Amino acid sequence: MDKISRLPDELLVKILSFLPTKVAVSTSILSKQWDFLWMWLPKLDYSTRKYSESECTRLRRFLNKNLPLHRAPIIESFSLDFLASQFKPVTIRSWLLTAVSRNLREVEVSHGCNNKVLNMLPNVKYKNEDSLQRLLSNCPVLEDLVVEGCKGDNMVKFIVIVPSLQRLTVNILEDLDEFVMDTPSLKYFKLDYYNYKNHHCLIERMPKLEEAYVELSFNPVYIDRFIGSITSVKRLTLCIDDVYGDGFVFDQLEHLQLCTCDEQHTSGAVIVRLLKDSPNLRVLDLFKMEYHNPIGLYTWNQPSTVPECILSSLQTFKCSGYSGRPGERDLVIYILKNANHLKTATIWFPTVDMKKELVLSSRASNACQLVFD
Repeated sequence: MDKISRLPDELLVKILSFLPTKVAVSTSILSKQWDFLWMWLPKLDYSTRKYSESECTRLRRFLNKNLPLHRAPIIESFSLDFLASQFKPVTIRSWLLTAVSRNLREVEVSHGCNNKVLNMLPNVKYKNEDSLQRLLSNCPVLEDLVVEGCKGDNMVKFIVIVPSLQRLTVNILEDLDEFVMDTPSLKYFKLDYYNYKNHHCLIERMPKLEEAYVELSFNPVYIDRFIGSITSVKRLTLCIDDVYGDGFVFDQLEHLQLCTCDEQHTSGAVIVRLLKDSPNLRVLDLFKMEYHNPIGLYTWNQPSTVPECILSSLQTFKCSGYSGRPGERDLVIYILKNANHLKTATIWFPTVDMKKELVLSSRASNACQLVFD
């Protein structure tokens, strides 16, 4: 121990950082030199799921007293793994705010509600909108946020106003009274949102958006607000159960994945609208999202004029789970017949008769390769 104690404090802290936090703290009893070394640890990890009530009480007192005195100029990560019944929300919130004030870079909180986790700076997951808003107000450089709801979480408002945010993933399981987003720096956006209730919905445009994965199912009046906010996107994966309105242009969209589960029999109309509104589309991929009903495309009413993207830019077409329904067949044949620059058309799971029909159909592009998987 004497030889180790002669090492510089910086090296001792480095050694302690490889130990579980509880063990690192226990070294404070070794000697006076070790008394406060643990307070320089850049990573703090506390797991209390197996703690007794008395152990939780001791930890609460310990953190209340010592966390505000932590000496590390930057806390690289702060992790809490506990049962929801062990600590009050106000206690957790105070610890998190204290950690944030120490230039916190990453926090992970798992509270026993279906393992919903809060990761903050740069990764965040949480379920309660009040706590989330308070935390976000203390994170002026936040870049990555994940909000996972769970049944019975009492979330009634989702409000994210973060100018620095670049990546946002949202999965909301309950109807909300309010949905507000103002994220002008967002580059990646994933949204899974179902809400048939009338509510306040305000989403500002995301001019830097590069990729979006969106599942929407609710009152059609709100769909336009979401669509209008993501028109700058370059890669889009989309499932909506109604057609959005006129006046939108996806002038940067190059790669489109569209779910054709078609439970409302509107997929055909959505495809037509997106083809018309995406003049530079290069890849069109029709598929079924995981756990969505693989109904297939019921109807396809071809547009009165061939969309610009089909004539001038579409190079790759994919259709998975091809069932040969009239709507699907007509759409595939339409693409092959009109896509002048198509290089590959890949069709998954067609029968032998379906293959013959597609092989014999005319193709606008002599370079087009028809692939069956």
